[in-house]
Amino acid sequence: MKTSNSTNFFLFLTLFCFILGNEAKAQLNLPRGSQKASVSQTVGLTNITISYSRPSVKERELWGELVPYGMNNLGFGTAKESPWRAGADECTTIKFTDDISVEGKNLKAGIYGLFMVIHENNTVDIIFSNNSTAWGSYFYNPEDNALKVTVKSNEIPSVELLTYSFNKVDATSATASLEWGEKEIPFKIEVPVSKITLDNIKNELQGSAGFSNASWTQAAQYALNNNGDLTEALNWINSSIEGRFFSQKNYNNLFIKSQILTKMGNNKEAFSVLEEASLLANMVQLNALGYQMLNQKENDLALKFFIMNVKNNPKDPNVYDSLGECYKTIGDKKNAIKNLKKSLTLNPPPNVKANSENLLAELGVKI
Repeated sequence: MKTSNSTNFFLFLTLFCFILGNEAKAQLNLPRGSQKASVSQTVGLTNITISYSRPSVKERELWGELVPYGMNNLGFGTAKESPWRAGADECTTIKFTDDISVEGKNLKAGIYGLFMVIHENNTVDIIFSNNSTAWGSYFYNPEDNALKVTVKSNEIPSVELLTYSFNKVDATSATASLEWGEKEIPFKIEVPVSKITLDNIKNELQGSAGFSNASWTQAAQYALNNNGDLTEALNWINSSIEGRFFSQKNYNNLFIKSQILTKMGNNKEAFSVLEEASLLANMVQLNALGYQMLNQKENDLALKFFIMNVKNNPKDPNVYDSLGECYKTIGDKKNAIKNLKKSLTLNPPPNVKANSENLLAELGVKI
C-alpha cells in the first residue's frame, strides 16, 4: 500500500518526538562525583537532620576561588546574586522537628535550604531559606529567608571531603559544623527541651500512656525537676494516687507529691504526706527519708523515721547505725552510743562497721 509524503513526514515526526522524549527521560543512574550524605542528631525529643552532597578538595584552592567570597552571580537561574549552596549539587537542607533557636535567634520547625556567604574576614553568614527544593542556590531569593545569622569560622587541619557533624552536644543544645579544607563553620542550635517534653507529655497522657499509673507519676516527676507548672504537676501526681481507675497509692508517688508541695511552699502538708509515705516505705526508703529530714533540720521527724525503721527491721545493723548518727547529730550522746554499739553487735558489713566506729570515736568511745 502506498503512503503519501505527508503521511511519511507525520510518521517520522512522531517517531522523532518519541525518541526525543525517551532520550530526555532515559537518564542512567550512575555514581555521583559528590556523594550524597546526611547526618542527624537528637537533642531531647527533637531531631535535627542535615542532608547534603560531599565534594572533595582535589588540591583545589577553595576559599575565595572555588567558593568565592560574598554573594555572586552564578550565570544561571533567576538569582542575580547567590550565596554558596554549602555543599554540592542539590540544595543542602536542614530539618528541625520542633521549634528551636540558632545562635540565639528563633526558628520554626520545618525543613530549610541551608546556604552560606563566606567573607574574607573569617565571618560567615548562614542562611536558612524557606525554599529547600530548588537546585543549588541558582534560584535564591532573599525574600525566602527564614533566618540569617553570622558566625566566626575556625582554622582546622585539612579535611578532604566536605563534612557536616555535630561535635558538641549537651542536654539542650548541639553545635553543627561544616568542615572542608582548612575551615570549620560552626553554628549552635538550642532546643527548649523542657517545654517540648512537657507539651509532649500532655499529648501522650491523652493517649494509651494515660491509662498507666506510672505515666502520671513520671509526668509529675519530670515537671517537678524541669521547672514545669507545679499546679499541673500536683494534679498529675494526685491522679496517680487516687480518683482514677488506674490510681494506686505508693511510697513513690506520695514522696513526689511531698516534694511538689515543698516546692510550692506548703511545708505543713508536705510533711503530712511524707509521714503517710513512710508507712509504705521499705527499709532503704525510710532510711533515706530520715536523712532527708535530718539535712533539713527537721530533727523530730527524722528521729521518728529512724526509730520506725529500727522497729520494722530489728535485726539490721544499718538501721541502728543511722539512728545512732541521728542521735549524735541532735546532741543525744547517750542514745547515740547505745545504738552505734548495737549496730556493731549485729555483724555489720564493712561500710556500716566503719561508720559506726568512726562515729563512736568522735563521741570519745574506744572500741
